[in-house]
Amino acid sequence: MASFETIGNKEKAIAIISSSGNLRKDKEKAKKLMIKSKNIKSVLLKTSKRKGKLRKRQYKLILGEKNTDVIHKEYGYLIKLDPQSVYFSSRELTERQRIASKVKKNEKVLVMFSGAAPFIIAIKKKQPSSYVCGIELNKKAHEYAIENIKLNKLEKVKLIQGDVTKLVPKLKEKFDRILMPLPKTADKFLELAFSKIKKNGIIHYYYWGKEEEYDPIKKLITKKAKNCKKKIKILRIVKVLPYAPRVYKLAIAIKILN
Repeated sequence: MASFETIGNKEKAIAIISSSGNLRKDKEKAKKLMIKSKNIKSVLLKTSKRKGKLRKRQYKLILGEKNTDVIHKEYGYLIKLDPQSVYFSSRELTERQRIASKVKKNEKVLVMFSGAAPFIIAIKKKQPSSYVCGIELNKKAHEYAIENIKLNKLEKVKLIQGDVTKLVPKLKEKFDRILMPLPKTADKFLELAFSKIKKNGIIHYYYWGKEEEYDPIKKLITKKAKNCKKKIKILRIVKVLPYAPRVYKLAIAIKILN
C-alpha cells in the first residue's frame, strides 16, 4: 500500500501523509512529493484517527496552498471536496465501481452516510436509470454533494441533510439496495436498513474486522435481522482495504428473503 494518498486531478491534487514522528522528516517527504508531482499543491499530515459522528480526521498543513478544496477525478466523473472537512478515501474507487456495477436498471438505492456523494455519482454514471437517495449528517459534505450532482449533470437523485435515525423512518419508499458505508458503527443502524429494504433487496454493510471474526459478524447481522423479523442470506464478504495489521475494511452483501 502506498505511504501516502492523493486526492485530486492532473491540475491540482492534495497529498495526505502519515506522521513519522519527526516533523522535519515529514516536511522533507512533503517537499519531495511536490517536486516529483507538480500537480500536488498541498500536503496534509494526519494528526488523528477518524473520530466522531462525522468520521473526520484532523490534519496539519505542512506544505503548500492553504486552500485544500479540490476536484477529485476517477473513472471520468468528478467529486469536489475538502479532505479536511469531509470524509473521503480515493483508495476506495474500486469498491465504488464494484457496487455501481451491481445496480440494475430502475433500481431504487439508498446511500446512508453518503458524504460528498462519491457512491451516488459512481452508481448514477454506471446506471443512469436508477433513483438514488443519499442521507448525510455533515452539513459541509451535504453542500459538496449538491454541488457534485450538478457538476456531473445527474438526475433522479435526492439528497437529504441530517441524522439517518430521524430521517430514514420518514422515507415513504422502500429500496432495492441500501449502502451502509460506516464501518465503525454501522451495526447500530441495521434495523433502519431492514425497515426500508424490499424483498430480494441487497444491503451492503461495511465493517472493520479480521478473518477469524467473520462468524461473529454473521451472527450479529443474523440477530439484528431476527429482531426485525427478516430472513436473510449473507451472499459474500469482500476485503475492501487493509486498515491495520490483519484488520480489513469488509463489505458484506446481505440479501433479504422476505
